[in-house]
Amino acid sequence: MTDLPSFATAYPEILMAISALVLLMLGVFRTKDSTTLVTTLTIVVMAAAAGLAIHGTHDNQTFNHLFVVNRFTIFAKVLTLLGAALALLLINVWAHQEKTARFELPILVLFATLGMLLMISANDLISLYVGLELQSLTLYVLAAFHRDSQRATEAGVKYFVLGALASGLLLYGSSLVYGFAGTTNFDGLAAAVKSGPNTLGVVIGVVFVISGLAFKVSAVPFHMWTPDVYEGAPTPITAFFSIAPKIAGLCLFLRVLVGPFAAMIEQWQQVIILISILSMAWGSIAAIAQSSIKRLMAYSSIGHVGYALIGLVVGNEEGARGLLFYLLIYLFMNVGTFAVILSMRIKGKNVEQISDLAGLSKNHPAMAMALAVLMFSMAGIPPMAGFLGKFYIFVAAVNAGFVMLAIVGLLASVVGAYYYLRLIKIMYFDEPAVAFDPPGLTAGIIMGVSSVLMLAVFIVPAPLVNGAEAAAKALFLG
Repeated sequence: MTDLPSFATAYPEILMAISALVLLMLGVFRTKDSTTLVTTLTIVVMAAAAGLAIHGTHDNQTFNHLFVVNRFTIFAKVLTLLGAALALLLINVWAHQEKTARFELPILVLFATLGMLLMISANDLISLYVGLELQSLTLYVLAAFHRDSQRATEAGVKYFVLGALASGLLLYGSSLVYGFAGTTNFDGLAAAVKSGPNTLGVVIGVVFVISGLAFKVSAVPFHMWTPDVYEGAPTPITAFFSIAPKIAGLCLFLRVLVGPFAAMIEQWQQVIILISILSMAWGSIAAIAQSSIKRLMAYSSIGHVGYALIGLVVGNEEGARGLLFYLLIYLFMNVGTFAVILSMRIKGKNVEQISDLAGLSKNHPAMAMALAVLMFSMAGIPPMAGFLGKFYIFVAAVNAGFVMLAIVGLLASVVGAYYYLRLIKIMYFDEPAVAFDPPGLTAGIIMGVSSVLMLAVFIVPAPLVNGAEAAAKALFLG
């Protein structure tokens, strides 16, 4: 029987699970609209969970070794909670703008985030799948939450059908691995893979596991759901999709491959190299032809996943540090950009075409400046934090001998810079279009803080780089 003190390892998740049920009851029994109240309490719960994760039990396992906590999982969880909380602020703004405020929205986000935290700490293929499916099922509902919108309903159905396929791939791969290794526990798998010959069955199983995880982070060629879901889902929910699940998914990807399957690095490295190159190339090229800014952001996120996967390809501490630091920069770049997209409203109605940004610098100079800074950062142009994110990734690749992969990433960055700089050109040099409504306070603060951070992190990167380095060390020590 598990001793009670070991439950301290999972206090953040236990708090979130209990809070979700309590907030659900609060929303059900409260007579008037409680969306803002439940949203505020949800963000407080997320902040408390982050605090418990930082100051709680470290370097420990519980639930019969199904669940593990170390500095790496803590770093990943705090990033995920921060991304979810910022997206939730935007979701609350949108819900009241569109008069679709429902208290279920923040609770669904809370359950999805709980699933992400569970899968980050998963130390077994079974607990990994449980956390992943808790996240996925709530994301399907969130994609189709705007029931009166045909696009949102279509996005939810597409996401569900393709997500079920990805889950099947993951389960099939896990069953193959279990059949040949005799265990699903990460520690047991690491020992089995290291001591025994890597049979073809294990290799095929790992490829299927990679395929399932690649779908969850929308890496090519498992990206087919991303543009349609990003465009169809409400803007702030798209923001949530592009931030928290991506961070959690990439951190899980890293834990799985450099943990239980570390001894098979030569086999899975080839697959990740291919996925990384395809994601960078397709994300850069396909975005050029887009006229909808949300579809552009979908392909942009695919490209960013490709860059992040370079850190996974490297497969060492330096690569992990680069990946984690990149995810931190990616979080603020995306949430700031989606705050701008949410503010693209004309006479109370959202617009999503890139052409609608024409002349934004004359109508809303502060918004144009914030978006310009964020686009420069996404393009990786100094002195923005996005440059540092790519720099650490590429340096790790070069130091590990993957010079050609770094060159491909650099070329993809040059191509991708075209469509980022195109947005800046439209804002500053095209004839002004119809002026947007004034941005709301919440969205204005998020886009302002995010753009300032892009400059501040470039000037003083050390604290964040050191945090990522400590997390990477824990991953390889564990």
